[in-house]
Amino acid sequence: MQLAPIFENEKDRLKALERLGILNTKPEERFDVITKKLIQKFKVPIATLSIITKDQELFKSCQGWSEKEGKRDISFCGHAMYSKHIFIIEDTLKDQRFADNPYVIGPPYIRFYAGIALHDHLTKLPIGVLCIKDTKPRTLSIDEINLLIELGEEAENELNKKDN
Repeated sequence: MQLAPIFENEKDRLKALERLGILNTKPEERFDVITKKLIQKFKVPIATLSIITKDQELFKSCQGWSEKEGKRDISFCGHAMYSKHIFIIEDTLKDQRFADNPYVIGPPYIRFYAGIALHDHLTKLPIGVLCIKDTKPRTLSIDEINLLIELGEEAENELNKKDN
């Protein structure tokens, strides 16, 4: 298993998270609306809006899984956050980085993952990921990729609103 990387400018990224005021806040319907759309449109069992802290993946919104957080180093979103484009793993068992990941070989048995990095508008640094997860391998169409990017932009704009 390949652990999620750490940014060179991690201190600046964490400062951006603090400045946005989105850590340790209550669940918000504005984020749940987006993850519910993901579940409905993509027909996947799990959708999350994850905020990546120093050591944790915190679910600002999570549909289809009872967990509220996970460890950053084994998270798929910890990898996706570094992608300049959409991050897709069509079959986790065929990807050496993830084949023995605890979330692949154990609950929730992730076989497919697609995520889009979310950025702080001021610093342009990544702060989290909007993603979908499935328990079976799959491929996204161009229209589905565009929809995930569009919903990622919506989530990013919500995270950057000044009324957090």
